[in-house]
Amino acid sequence: MKQVHVDVAVIGGGPAGLAAALAARQEGAEKVLIIERNTELGGILQQCIHHGFGLHRFKEELTGPEYAQRFVNLVKTTDIDVLLETMVLEVTPERKIYAVNSDTGMLEITAKAVVLAMGCRERTRGALRIPGGRPAGVYSAGTAQRYVNIDGFLPGKKAVILGSGDIGLIMARRFTLEGAKVEAVVEVLPYAAGLTRNVVQCLDDFDIPLYLQSTVIEIHGNKRVEAVTIAQVDAQWNPIAGTERKIECDTLLLSVGLVPENELSSQAGVAIDSTTNGPIVDDSMMTSISGIFACGNVLHVHDLVDNVSQEAERAGKYAGRFALGMNSVAPRRIKVQAGDNIRYVVPHEVSSTEPVEFFMRVQRPQDDVVLDVGGLRRIRKTSVRPSEMLDVKITPEQLQSLEGDTLTLQIVSQKEA
Repeated sequence: MKQVHVDVAVIGGGPAGLAAALAARQEGAEKVLIIERNTELGGILQQCIHHGFGLHRFKEELTGPEYAQRFVNLVKTTDIDVLLETMVLEVTPERKIYAVNSDTGMLEITAKAVVLAMGCRERTRGALRIPGGRPAGVYSAGTAQRYVNIDGFLPGKKAVILGSGDIGLIMARRFTLEGAKVEAVVEVLPYAAGLTRNVVQCLDDFDIPLYLQSTVIEIHGNKRVEAVTIAQVDAQWNPIAGTERKIECDTLLLSVGLVPENELSSQAGVAIDSTTNGPIVDDSMMTSISGIFACGNVLHVHDLVDNVSQEAERAGKYAGRFALGMNSVAPRRIKVQAGDNIRYVVPHEVSSTEPVEFFMRVQRPQDDVVLDVGGLRRIRKTSVRPSEMLDVKITPEQLQSLEGDTLTLQIVSQKEA
């Protein structure tokens, strides 16, 4: 078994992994390694050929491959090592990584610091338990996106999309532009799960109907999907009798949520947040295992890749410091908790010596509110939506003024504030 020793090992070569590796190298870590299971760097961005990336980061509108290429080009200007087509099999609490590829066979990589940047995967039909057979024509939205944008195949001519996540909305537009007919987008929630701009640009602009508080209750067809039956649902998401409607189609796309890929994290003993399904981290992005850091969609699902890069740079920076034996973040002492109408907050614990940026999502839509950060900051918001991540920056001085060792973030109405 070939043995490799590095300062920082980054698992995942998507936008998070690339940004983390660059930050670690910039911080002074001499031997930085990116391990990627695909044939090229860039991660999911390679199939996201639509525009809308980089508005915050580069102040210009880029496609996914263009955004990824900027970071790939930066990596190429450094001495960062890259292992492509390499699958990580195990990460130990002692920061040993066991991986395999066709060139070298088994690898044992010993790292002073590890950054987890494996991204996330789509929830499948099996998680939904939709009645019906197993005909061809049922795809996750991301799989359909790859077929159309990378492989050049159009999976169907008449589609129904279950779920209004961003990938599903974008594929509704993509199918339409390729000449297919999108009969409907069906969402179980009373509001769209994707960004408002995607609802407008992908559905409204193309006159694609969006059915809220509805779901697919049956898939019809033997060899190929022939139709689906949708129905309205009650507050417990149970179908309401008498509201069934059959829609003829040959394709059903599923855009029903993303799941962070944390099998390696759990295997290493990293504590997982049951709400985000990602690691519990402090303000240096370090997990419960010393020297193992996490960032990007493996930590929590993001809306914007610009935020992924920013978060990953923080993880890479502190991973580099840890590898050099100069991690400056004080022991974790302030616990962060989600208050009223906040679903989760990342990071979960912070010190009072470094500025920190909190990322969070609300549980339900609300208008004319104030985001209250433990009384340290109050930010007025005209509206908050679960589909749009909130972020707020807090200074060390503000954290030091906190009474007690718990910081609660909550949404309150402007009247209460």
